Amino acid sequence: MHIKQGDEVQILAGNDKGKRGKVMKVIDKTDRVLVEGVNIRVKHLQKTQANPEGGKVEKEFPIAASNVLIWSEKAGKGVRTKSVIEGDKKIRVGVPCGTKFD
Repeated sequence: MHIKQGDEVQILAGNDKGKRGKVMKVIDKTDRVLVEGVNIRVKHLQKTQANPEGGKVEKEFPIAASNVLIWSEKAGKGVRTKSVIEGDKKIRVGVPCGTKFD
């Protein structure tokens, strides 16, 4: 996957198009990412002994990894990446700007 935890990304599609946020979690099995402050939904909590009143909580939900691009300060926008081998390491490099992300 082209996105890793901790990357700053820009959203390409959906209600939050154009927003930026930090990746909190990457879900490889479903190719989705959890981005801080993006795709916020209301989750209803059932009454339990720990939470006797129940209630509503706003939280981030995952979005498709194909709808995000890594943010490049040099380019000032989200950029596609390619993999380049330097020595023994494989690093991600921004296509239009040449920024190294690893």
